[in-house]
Amino acid sequence: MTPFAVRRQQIWSLLAIILLPWCQTPPALGAEANGNAADDTLRLHLRTRVETFKGSGAWDEVTMTKVLPVKETAIIICDMWDKHWCPSASKRCDALAQKMAVVIAAAQAKGIPVIHAPSECMDFYRDTPQRRRILQVPRVSPPASLVLSEPPLPIDASDGGCDDDPPVKSYKAWTRQHPAIPIAENDVISDNGDEVYSALRQRGIKNLIIMGVHTNMCVLGRSFAIRQMTRWGIRCVLVRDLTDAMYNPKKPPFVSHDEGTELVIQHIEKYWCPSGLSKDLMQSGPHNP
Repeated sequence: MTPFAVRRQQIWSLLAIILLPWCQTPPALGAEANGNAADDTLRLHLRTRVETFKGSGAWDEVTMTKVLPVKETAIIICDMWDKHWCPSASKRCDALAQKMAVVIAAAQAKGIPVIHAPSECMDFYRDTPQRRRILQVPRVSPPASLVLSEPPLPIDASDGGCDDDPPVKSYKAWTRQHPAIPIAENDVISDNGDEVYSALRQRGIKNLIIMGVHTNMCVLGRSFAIRQMTRWGIRCVLVRDLTDAMYNPKKPPFVSHDEGTELVIQHIEKYWCPSGLSKDLMQSGPHNP
């Protein structure tokens, strides 16, 4: 090989090194953990509510199937703490965490991005790579919030919603996310809506699947949760079998705890977003029934 040819080869090699990072498409949030092309879609069977005759107050249940690309979809786990101030709520969350752990592990294996959002617990995770990773994401200014409204919630939780007898006093019982829920290497941790929105926008994520507690409080009201994300144009889906409500049946409308939770889920389906079931997250691809 002539000296000129050697020099030309060296120049092309140098250019390839310089240009390669700019030619590559950035992976979806969390996708570094798994690149399985066979699991590139989610087929979700969604439930929503429609007031067919406007102003009638009568809502019809409607079901539909949506196929979502994994690269445009993330999961966020809302306030699944290690301990709750209400013992009965804490017991239900323990059972929920065990069920959720299997679903999250399957989602992580499929490369679905997972955001862990245990509010008021960021100090516990401050030195973890999952926390540092989202802090390094450049901030994106959210759009003007959509003007959306809703009537009052269908259950009364003015007493805090704890159904223990005798009642217990509220206090900050949590320090971290429930340890049963796996946190993968490429997940992220945040309880801040601006951080979460920026991470979603950076990776082109349009759909946010929400699970955790509690439907009538944090799942609706946190800065990273259903109301705010919907107002910012993110398409949300509530996993209705991986959630719970804070509700005391001694308060209106005087129904069981499970019925109270279902009433809030229906409220969300009417005014905010559809709901789905966790079994759909265990499957993938448009071919599944």
